[in-house]
Amino acid sequence: LTPNSAGPPPPTAPAPWARTQRSVLAVGRWAGALAGSPDSAPRGGCGGAGVTWGLWLAVSQAPFSALSLSLPPWGSLGCSACLLLTVGFRVLSPFPAELSGGLAFYACRGQFDRYAQEDLKSGLRRYGAPGEPALTQAWDTVQTEFRCCGVQNYTDWFEVHNGTGVPESCCLEHGAACSGLDAAWWKEPCYEKVKSWVGENIWAMGIFAACIAVIQVLGLISSMLMYCQVLKVEKYYH
Repeated sequence: LTPNSAGPPPPTAPAPWARTQRSVLAVGRWAGALAGSPDSAPRGGCGGAGVTWGLWLAVSQAPFSALSLSLPPWGSLGCSACLLLTVGFRVLSPFPAELSGGLAFYACRGQFDRYAQEDLKSGLRRYGAPGEPALTQAWDTVQTEFRCCGVQNYTDWFEVHNGTGVPESCCLEHGAACSGLDAAWWKEPCYEKVKSWVGENIWAMGIFAACIAVIQVLGLISSMLMYCQVLKVEKYYH
């Protein structure tokens, strides 16, 4: 269970906001990695709720939001009707996924815990497997950042790997060979710790989501207004 000899990065003491950013990214990658699992098929529309939420967290960190903010100015400067329509569609396109993810999460809130834990346990079986660097890194990051081990506890690793030990990211000391020493492992369950962290920071995530929604709406309105103006100018000169 040591895919990288160097092991996970040693824990540091970052500033509160930096820790929050790293935690959000870790949770997003952790849940988002489930999207590639053949065992995480939607269960009546509920199985994908956690995956949708995780993917939203992952893609909204930098590349997606940076692109959303950079497209409207390009459309305004170009004054091209085609480009402005493209910008409007690009800004509007995430809304269906965001809405469906929110509705699925709300509808399945009573079953979410069970389904999410089942999907996460299925992900343990792919830890360290060839072609699974993202999932392996996601588990290492979560276990190191939240100081936890396994989904419900460290015995989850025994169930899926025939009792051969735990990853180095479960060790209390970075780089320690603690596979056979349960006293040297984190004992807290990762699912409960991440769930508790999300509950404590849900207000910040709500504000972030609201800001993204406002930016999307303003970008859509701006591109549509510019589109109408360009059509008027083209009609006037033709």
